[in-house]
Amino acid sequence: MSTTQHTAPTSTATRRLVRRTDDRMIAGVCSGIADYTGVDVTVVRLAAVVGAVLGFGSLIVAYVVAWLLMPEA
Repeated sequence: MSTTQHTAPTSTATRRLVRRTDDRMIAGVCSGIADYTGVDVTVVRLAAVVGAVLGFGSLIVAYVVAWLLMPEA
């Protein structure tokens, strides 16, 4: 009986969480998050709007913090 270990493939490209300048609506935060996670930018933007409305604006504060802390690419 042999055991086989599966290892995750290693990629040579490193992902960085940055604000995108080419696909921005306000500051590029949602676009950067979508690019980093591999999700469609429209889904991220809709989630941000719904989160801002249902979270009584707390997501707006998080967006501004991300705007200030995320480097621009």
